[in-house]
Parts: sequence; C-alpha cells; structure tokens
Amino acid sequence: MTFSRRAGLLAAAAAIALTATACAGGSTTGSAAGSSSAQAAADSFPVTVENIYGKTVVPAQPTRVATLSWVNADAVLALDVVPVGMPLETWGNNENGSTDWKDAKLEELGAAIGTDKAPKQYSEADGVNFEEIAALTPDLIVAAYSGLTEEEYTKLSKIAPVVGPVAANYTASWRDTTTAVGKALGKSAAAEAVVADVDAQFQAAAAANPVLKDSTFIAGNLEPDTGGINIYAGGDNRPRFLADLGMTEAPVVAENAKDGEFFFNWAGERGNELESDVFFTWLPEGNTREDVEGDPLMGQIPAVKDGGLVATNDQMLTLAVSASSPLSLPWALKEFTPMLVEAAQKVQDAK
Repeated sequence: MTFSRRAGLLAAAAAIALTATACAGGSTTGSAAGSSSAQAAADSFPVTVENIYGKTVVPAQPTRVATLSWVNADAVLALDVVPVGMPLETWGNNENGSTDWKDAKLEELGAAIGTDKAPKQYSEADGVNFEEIAALTPDLIVAAYSGLTEEEYTKLSKIAPVVGPVAANYTASWRDTTTAVGKALGKSAAAEAVVADVDAQFQAAAAANPVLKDSTFIAGNLEPDTGGINIYAGGDNRPRFLADLGMTEAPVVAENAKDGEFFFNWAGERGNELESDVFFTWLPEGNTREDVEGDPLMGQIPAVKDGGLVATNDQMLTLAVSASSPLSLPWALKEFTPMLVEAAQKVQDAK
C-alpha cells in the first residue's frame, strides 16, 4: 500500500517484517469544546499548522475530527476530543480493534467503543481509507504521525484541512505530534499541559531509579528463528523512550547509523561488538529470552551475556513504545520501568 510505513512501523516493531492520563474531561464526540484539561480560552482562528508538505490553514475550531495511522487518535483523545473516525488497530490490538489505553480514555469521555458516541472505526489494510473518511464529513483530518505521501496529503486536503506529517516517515516525536494537534484543535495550552504531565512522569520514574542514568542501552529487534538483529536509531521512538528515562544510548549505535535511518541491520557474527548495559528488544511470537540467550550469535551480545536483556513478545506493550503517544507512554512506563531497572541493576552489580 502507498501509506507505506504503516507496514514499515510494523517492520520497526517486528524484526520479521524488517528483515523480510493525560488530562481528564468530558467532551462530546468530535467536539473540541468543553475540555477541562485546560480552562484557558481556545486559540484564535484561523490557525496555521506546518507539516513536511507545507502549511495547513484551519479556518475555525474543528468539531468533526478524523484520524489516520497510529498515535493521532491518541493525541486527539488526550486533548479530550473524541474523533468522529479513527483506524482499526490490527497489530498490538485488543478485541475492540483498539488498545487498552485508548479504550480507557474513550470510556472516560463517554464514548466507549460499541456506544452511540464512539468513533467510527475504519480499515487501513489497503492504505488511506479516503471513502470512509470522506463519508464522515470531517472538518479536520489528523495525520501528524504517519507515512502519508504528498499525493495522499493533497487528495485528503480536498476533503478537509489536513494536519500532515510533522516529520517524515513515522519519525515524529509524540511531543511534536501532540503540539501540532493541539494547535489545530485550538487547544495549545491543553497540549502543553499534556506534554508536561507525561514528561513529569518520566522524570519521576528516572529520579526514583537512578541506576538507569548510569546505564547505556541499545534498542533493537532480535529474531532467533532467522538470526536477524536490527538496531533502532535516529528518530525511532524506542531510543527516545529509554533516553527519556535518563539512559544513554551506546556509542556503537550512532557510530554505525546512517543519516536518516531509523533502523539498521547488524550481522550476527558481530554481536559481541554491541556493547551496552541493557539491550531492549521485542521478540517475535513463539520466541523467548531463553532462545536469545541460547543462540550462539545473539548470546554473545554483551547485555545478553551479562543479564541486561529486556525482552517481550507482547505486541500491545511493544506498540505502546514503538508508536508512542501521550496515552500509551504512562501505560508503558508502568510495565517497562521495573524490567529495565532489574536488568540495569543486575549488570551494575556485576561490574
């Protein structure tokens, strides 16, 4: 499909594909008014939101918001706005074609999936679902975190103003995405508050676990079945997540990443060169950390040998970090921080 890095982020989340609260409040569906997350007056309209394809003018405060890809619906919901439409989640999803953090926020806003006020969910299996989006008659389309092409952006712009990608090919940070969405919704102050709240949660977790700031990391994917080793770099969300906890990316990553790459492959025979205290990875379904530790090549990775491997094959937990949002990150912090601390402490104790 043309919306190419939807498969690409799945590739970023799974080595097999690579190698082959915020604020409370009560809004009504699609409405940007009535939020209790920030009582300051809404931004003055029109507003202009920049993206990689130019500038988008939003003439009036939106009341019907449709979203594309991952993260964008989360950012809208974090600002107490219920989209009229959002994509079905098909990786890392629950039985609602959603995520647990998104469902919790929808319920808080009185728009749980299955109720009258819930967003319409549409498939992106074949790329941007122009027909379903147009049928919702949105007055704003949000794709700030996406792999939207310029052709798709132009086509969507004929339906409604589009908050296009604020960085290329799914590399926008959750902070930049939330800020852009807040501006488009006339809720810049609320967006600033949401970002500050999540940042404070990271800072609290880092302060409570000082071993993390003394630890280096590599974020990657290990696939024991194929011997695949992929390392994340640059604008990827996994390194951002670990760095925000006070950890330091191992020098070997920057030394080998090319400009613009969000990941690169690594030869298994050179696993011993991947020097770091912690190796943070998603594992394909059916694989375990014991498979990694017992692999003759992956087992020589220093963090694997020293007890610094942090691994999960939980797709939703992986999605919470790989497609970071102001709703998913608090959830990910609760789940991942204890694992990271245990691994980092084990390595530090052994030094």
